[in-house]
Amino acid sequence: MRAGAERRALVPLAVATVALLAVVFYYPVATVFVEAVVVEGAITLAVFAEILRDPFYFGEFARLLAGEDPIAVLRDLLGADRRLGIVGFTAYQAALSTVASVMLGVPAAYLLARYEFRGRRTLRSLTILPFVLPSIMVAVGFVATFGREGTLNTALAAIGLGPVELMFTLEAIIIAHAFYNAPLVARVTTAAWESVDASAIETARSLGASPFRAFRDVVAPQLYPAVLMGGALTFVFTFATFPIVLALGGFQLATVEVFVYRLVQDLNYAEAAALAIIELVISLGVLLGYLRYEARHAVRSRGARPLPRRPLFRLPAISVREVLPRVGLGIYGIIAAFVFLSPIVSMILASVIAADGSFTLEHYRFLVDRQRTGAAFQVQPWTAVRNSLVFAAGSLLIALPMGVVVAVLTTRRYRGRKLVDAIAMAPLAVSGIIVGLGLLRGLVFGVEIAGWRIVIAGSVAIVAAHAVSGYPFVVRTVAPGLEGLDRSLIESARALGASRARVLLDIELPLVWPGVVAGAAFAFAISIGEFSSTVVLATGTDAYTMPVAIERFIGRRLGPATAMGVVLLIVTSISFVVIDRLGGESFGL
Repeated sequence: MRAGAERRALVPLAVATVALLAVVFYYPVATVFVEAVVVEGAITLAVFAEILRDPFYFGEFARLLAGEDPIAVLRDLLGADRRLGIVGFTAYQAALSTVASVMLGVPAAYLLARYEFRGRRTLRSLTILPFVLPSIMVAVGFVATFGREGTLNTALAAIGLGPVELMFTLEAIIIAHAFYNAPLVARVTTAAWESVDASAIETARSLGASPFRAFRDVVAPQLYPAVLMGGALTFVFTFATFPIVLALGGFQLATVEVFVYRLVQDLNYAEAAALAIIELVISLGVLLGYLRYEARHAVRSRGARPLPRRPLFRLPAISVREVLPRVGLGIYGIIAAFVFLSPIVSMILASVIAADGSFTLEHYRFLVDRQRTGAAFQVQPWTAVRNSLVFAAGSLLIALPMGVVVAVLTTRRYRGRKLVDAIAMAPLAVSGIIVGLGLLRGLVFGVEIAGWRIVIAGSVAIVAAHAVSGYPFVVRTVAPGLEGLDRSLIESARALGASRARVLLDIELPLVWPGVVAGAAFAFAISIGEFSSTVVLATGTDAYTMPVAIERFIGRRLGPATAMGVVLLIVTSISFVVIDRLGGESFGL
């Protein structure tokens, strides 16, 4: 009886995972779609038509759909007074952010792939950190850096230069986006660079190619897909940006995602849903365009012998060819250190420095006083910390088994495996605002099933939204390990009578345990830092988390916001360490 249960264990786990994904992700997203096309009980595309023809959203392009002369529209679009609209501005800032991220990420990939130096592996591993740093915390760091009284202006004043006004500007948003996405570009480009076969370059050189031409004809074609992948993902992520723009740009530099949030606050759900769907279509269109390019221009490399790395600080000879790249990397290092380190350092300094420049713990004392004497409607720090930890623990209990089951399903050999993988990874392409709006309009407001009205609490919906955000990272850390296991181990265990579930529990998962631990750390940290869906679901409730508390503080006083950001940084770091210690030595992402 036990053997039969073990044999069939994977089937109910897979069914339960699919059902849970359908309830907490696909049903809410479908609710958003229905909200956009069903108005007052009738199916209509009028909401979409109004948005597409509204210059507020599409600027000069809206005039084309209104039937105006394309030549006149093009002339106005090229003029100085052109109107981009909300969607056009979102695409514009995403394009600039993509360019900045590529310009900052590719030199880092060159450094990591072509040079050897002490700490290279550690630096390579640190490129994953921006993915787990809460965006609202980083936004607070940028406010502390670029604000009127920030560290940048303080440093400029010390050398007699005037203040720089970067807050609530497009430049601040672009730099913050580069902070998050340049490491992504660097990571994927480094992997591509390290897979280039050195023998192919040697063959090109032996046939008379110069170093530049060998790079152009052999190396560059293998790097283009990686750079474009990083650029495409950066565009999608920054097109759907929310916390960074909300904190650094406000509604005067609103993107589509920010305006969707505003429409939700105004209870204009139909227009919010339609705008969110338009955003999703544009994002998926960019990803589809990249995938088509990759399919047509894929370059296969056996990677039999990777390119040798040169020592960074030991020059084989004093020459322009050896010195110039290192000088360039030195200048790049200064710029990169400013972009990546100054926000965190500035946030920590701002939390302990008073307006007169003296050391103070007043901002932390404010948090303690707010907790002790704050009114019920005010944000209380300990409540935010407690909610964050409870929600993160709850989402981890859901995301970890879901991620492991999906990783198993997507590494088995069967027809339709790619489709299952695509369906399971869909949450990566859908913004948290859409998921939060769908959960709010569906399960939180209530749904009728067979005469019964099912309503879930906002806190449960937040845990569900966090689990949806976190489980794909569990899949991505566990699946490569399962895919790379020696199949003979599994076949030997099956030949000795072990059930499929027993093989998974006794052989496969122990061998990929570091990936499981890494996935758990990611899921927990992502839950603690999640903001987009949480701010929708926590509106008007006491289910706010640390990121939501920071956002509410930053609108009134920077000091408490920086202090709360330091608390968030400490809690996130401790959580990583605890999960890592409980799971043993981890070599995952």
